[in-house]
Amino acid sequence: MDLSALQVNFTIIMPEIILVAFGLLVLLLGVFSSSEGQKDHLGYVSLVGVVLALIFSFRLFGSFQSGFSGMVVADNYAVFFKMVFGIICLLTILISIGYTRQQGIGMGEYYVLVLFSTVGMMLMAAGTNLLTIFLGLETMSISIYVLAGIKRTDPKSVESAMKYFILGAFATGFFLYGVALVYGATGSFNLKEIASFLSASGSAGRTPLVIIGIGLLTIGFGFKVATVPFHMWTPDVYEGAPTSITAFMATGIKAAAFAGLIRVFYSALGTFQPDWVAIMWLLSVATMTVGNIVAIAQSNIKRMLAYSSIAHAGYILVAFTAGNELGTSSILYYLLAYAFMNIGAFAIVILLGTKDQENTLISDYAGIGFKYPLLAASMTIFMLSMAGIPPLAGFMGKFYIFSAAVKANLYWLAIIGVLNSALSVYYYLRVTVVMYFREAEKETTGLTFSLAGVIGVIIAVAGVLYLGIFPSSVLALARASIGF
Repeated sequence: MDLSALQVNFTIIMPEIILVAFGLLVLLLGVFSSSEGQKDHLGYVSLVGVVLALIFSFRLFGSFQSGFSGMVVADNYAVFFKMVFGIICLLTILISIGYTRQQGIGMGEYYVLVLFSTVGMMLMAAGTNLLTIFLGLETMSISIYVLAGIKRTDPKSVESAMKYFILGAFATGFFLYGVALVYGATGSFNLKEIASFLSASGSAGRTPLVIIGIGLLTIGFGFKVATVPFHMWTPDVYEGAPTSITAFMATGIKAAAFAGLIRVFYSALGTFQPDWVAIMWLLSVATMTVGNIVAIAQSNIKRMLAYSSIAHAGYILVAFTAGNELGTSSILYYLLAYAFMNIGAFAIVILLGTKDQENTLISDYAGIGFKYPLLAASMTIFMLSMAGIPPLAGFMGKFYIFSAAVKANLYWLAIIGVLNSALSVYYYLRVTVVMYFREAEKETTGLTFSLAGVIGVIIAVAGVLYLGIFPSSVLALARASIGF
């Protein structure tokens, strides 16, 4: 076989190759490790791989390269998301090192699956072919299915994995059927060729086959993003999965799904934008409204953050609906900011739990503000940032998103978004009030703080503060990354 005809270019997938190589290395090291309780070194080896992948991703920025017969690209858009996924993977591993030992899930396969899942996310961002994006989606999803149920002795964990697997299989079917219909109508899987065909066909290209295909693709992406009405799996899976994996799912899967959604809809289906804007408008309003309203009633912090993540998907859809330059760049900025504040919040949940009692009820945080002031202060920063309080990253992210909606003359959508953001302040501040103004109903003892977990919290706090106080540099980087 003539490899030159396939335009093989391993440079553009070097971050993925590094993560796969380190995943295989960790798998082999895990086999020869003596006991499950002494496998922290596997986490540190994984961290080395993630750091190397981040370095190679950074070096790719600014150099547009394509390879593998145009199925994969290393443009600024893909590289930006690879760096976001690298940061998410790095923080996830940091908060996992102590947590996996504490919960007795310190097997090497855990870190291997996190690395392989990150590879799938990167392929979704770099894919310029519907099949490549599908392969990335499945690589990510299968790894997450296993990670969600990796606490094999916990019925909730097994239940969450089963629910996510069954519903995910249905969503995959919708997505793949949508791909098939789009291919049947346009004769290509390549995003640019699809765009060229639809543009040249004009009104003749607006066939029912394409429209149904777009609808099915929307369902497939909507499940991963957790938009209403495809969100029902989210609270149960987030609650049952290991907390570190819940953080990984809430940030990594959401970012990967939006990376694929933006690439497919803006690059290939741009001529249909007038048609899907109205649908996305409705999805955005329903998603952020349902997410915020139901979050108010939650007493479990993991379920609260699950519905919160649904609401944040609605905010991001506001910018997606706007469809302008500011809207797209604000999505990239917001996904990075959300990664820091969400993983940071889950890191605090991990640090305040023990093996026998994970302390996931909001009432369990009573009195924490005085007993563990630094952890409480960090949690407050994350909660205020997600609520959109200045000068934190969440505020600037929402400011850019709603500004993009106003710029696109979507005034009502921006108003509904602002009102929803104001509504969310209630349940975010409730956590802070409980920590500082409620007396503890029970004594929280036996807490052990892993060094890696504490470092993860510090990095998350620094990221939230930096993105909030100095947003222009990151937004400029996001602006430079939106050309396809």
